[in-house]
Amino acid sequence: MLKKSTNEIKSTAHSKYRCQYHIVFAPKYRRKEIYGQLKRDIGEILRKLCKQKGVEIMEAEACLDHIHMLVSIPPYISIAQFMGYLKGKSSLMIFDRHANLKYKYGSRNFWCRGYYVDTVWRNKKIISEYIRNQLEEDYASDQISMKEYLNPFTGSKNK
Repeated sequence: MLKKSTNEIKSTAHSKYRCQYHIVFAPKYRRKEIYGQLKRDIGEILRKLCKQKGVEIMEAEACLDHIHMLVSIPPYISIAQFMGYLKGKSSLMIFDRHANLKYKYGSRNFWCRGYYVDTVWRNKKIISEYIRNQLEEDYASDQISMKEYLNPFTGSKNK
């Protein structure tokens, strides 16, 4: 998890801005792939790509099956441009580092087509807290196991 407490207004040569977004995106088919070495590599790749575009990562969390990021994007980059760049380049870089994933993701698309984005202003504190707590909530929900008393395919009792 990456934490930065920056709420200041930034500036370019001709503008002042505070463009902060909460972004959520997931691997294709919502596969639970993001753990261990892959989690570290994805974090490194996303940090590198954000730095190249001048995007500041304020908060980030990599959960098993999705990524949460709170980012500050300069006004000359649209959110759609940034997400296309981030997901496209990171897919290629992930497949270069982890060639075995090419068999699961044959079309060289590691990420789902869509993503969630929300602007941050009044809810920044709530969103930051949500991102920090998301991983704990995912672990807690994985601990809950639902036992099937009837086999859904045959209708007979499970042993």
